[in-house]
Amino acid sequence: MNPDNKRLKEAAVEVARMAGDVLLGYFRSDHLKVLTKLNESDIVTEADKASESVILRYLGEHLPDHAVLSEESGVSGGDADYQWVIDPLDGTTNFRSGLPNFSVSIGVKHRGETVVGVVYAPYLRELFCAEKGGGATLNGKPIHCSAIASIDRSVLATGFPVDKNVNPDNNLDNVARILPLIRGLRRLGSAAIDICYTAAGFLEGYWELNLHEWDVCAGLLIASEAGCEYSCFRSDPDRNICLAVAAPPIYKIIINELR
Repeated sequence: MNPDNKRLKEAAVEVARMAGDVLLGYFRSDHLKVLTKLNESDIVTEADKASESVILRYLGEHLPDHAVLSEESGVSGGDADYQWVIDPLDGTTNFRSGLPNFSVSIGVKHRGETVVGVVYAPYLRELFCAEKGGGATLNGKPIHCSAIASIDRSVLATGFPVDKNVNPDNNLDNVARILPLIRGLRRLGSAAIDICYTAAGFLEGYWELNLHEWDVCAGLLIASEAGCEYSCFRSDPDRNICLAVAAPPIYKIIINELR
């Protein structure tokens, strides 16, 4: 394994834990400040911004020559060889509602290739990590995708775009095709956790429309290192990243059902 990647993973773990501690300080607060972005389904809280601030301050102090892409503040750092792709609070709606499925997601890219992925769910105390070529872990123990090969024994997860109430391209058609085929369907509310739970074999697969790089960068390295297959099942600039990730036998089935 690349020693530089190992050091970057250690840094990503350290700052993810720091950001997670910040989030826990706001979680289930009676006075959490919440703002809307596109609509009432698309929100940001003061916790998102506080978590991001901790991460950006850490990177500015320790890795000032690295670029950053973060959900709340956008791109900084120009054309650096390394770029940190950050979602400081993935699962903001869960967080606002007091539900524990939320995470800090940090991916590190080197010249466009993701080499480190860290997803930390602080309330659940679950730390998913991967570095390129080094496998994936949950709380330090190796993980691998599900061995289930039968679609009717599969439990999948999905999500819905924030404009689901006004745009008919809202994933319900995919749900209608896939739901009758499977054992169960879950909507956990954090793309990063959905991907990591697929990596760990807790789910057989996951798909969703209208994701962004900060939602998936870290998780997809973790899933890939855990043996999953994934792809963008649709090329549509209006729907950003349309992702399917699953254990290989299940991936081959669901990818043919998604539109």
